[in-house]
Amino acid sequence: MANKKDYYDILGVSKNATEQEIKSAFRKLAKKYHPDVNKEKDAEAKFKELGEAYAVLSDQEKRQAYDQYGHAAFEQGGPGGAGGFGGFNPSDFDLGSIFEEFFGGSFGFNNSRKSSSRPTKGEDVLVKLNLSFEEAVFGCEKTIKLDLLTTCDECSGLGGHGQSTCSNCGGRGRVITAQRTMFGTFQSESSCPNCNGKGYTFKTKCSSCNGGGNVNKTKSIAVNVPEGVDNGYQLRISGKGAAGYNGGPNGDIYLEFIVKDHPLFMREEDDILLEVPITITQATLGTKKTIPTLEKAIILNIKEGTQNGEKFRIKGKGVKNPNTNRRGDMIVIIKVIIPTRLDHSQKRLLSELANSDLENSPVYREFDKYIK
Repeated sequence: MANKKDYYDILGVSKNATEQEIKSAFRKLAKKYHPDVNKEKDAEAKFKELGEAYAVLSDQEKRQAYDQYGHAAFEQGGPGGAGGFGGFNPSDFDLGSIFEEFFGGSFGFNNSRKSSSRPTKGEDVLVKLNLSFEEAVFGCEKTIKLDLLTTCDECSGLGGHGQSTCSNCGGRGRVITAQRTMFGTFQSESSCPNCNGKGYTFKTKCSSCNGGGNVNKTKSIAVNVPEGVDNGYQLRISGKGAAGYNGGPNGDIYLEFIVKDHPLFMREEDDILLEVPITITQATLGTKKTIPTLEKAIILNIKEGTQNGEKFRIKGKGVKNPNTNRRGDMIVIIKVIIPTRLDHSQKRLLSELANSDLENSPVYREFDKYIK
């Protein structure tokens, strides 16, 4: 910092501000600009500026020197002596420490200050589960094996045996300490180091969980996969994840499905797509063709003159949606197969067909109009 900005302006108070007004202004602005709360790039510099201003204006002697000499009171060789005001340099303070001393344990935005005795939910677990196409479409039962943090049976999750109230904090889990600083004496509340914030201790630590209350175990969990799940679909299994702490609930298991492709069927959301190969004569003359569906084969009536890529929609032959129970459709895509090898008889028949003026249709005539 350039050390030239007015300390009163930094805190937003007048030169006649009382000690309480200065303290109140610092408290309000320090909360606003603390780097743990404010992520703007200049927040840390602003916070240091506030701490420096408060370090001077909250001390009666230093404030009097600042009012008389300004920043020169703290400069090398200034009125305060060879090192400034008795060697005092406002910017040399550990401002993080000042802030903690000033606010004690009441500010509350630092998660590390929460009592460790607070019930905490266990961790969630994500499991990726492979399914065949049929398992995803029709649903199935699966058994998964997981290494999970589980409540210790030996101590019932307490972490020890012979429980008694902590003698250091009297069962509160928090202790208050007083510290003398240049600002005066400040009280600071923190987690009790004797019981780690739990409020109680044990005569003996549990040997199974080493005092943690939880142990790792391999568990087999039965899973009912509903009909119609798709690739990437997630299913939540409530309360089957890692054990909680201090009586907190278990976490959840999230299953994410990876579905294998089918050799014939393709899936588009809840619809099933199927390419059906037919010959050029079947496409020309029409035919009845037996095709597979997800459940059983059906007969598809292909009308004469069917074109390559033409689509037929068969209602209700798709996949059941796992959320709405609505069933999608099957979309049949016609694929006309052009033969690559013909015998003499086939060539003769096709040549006769070619000489029968097939090209004298409206489609060909419209196309030929633009040939110059």
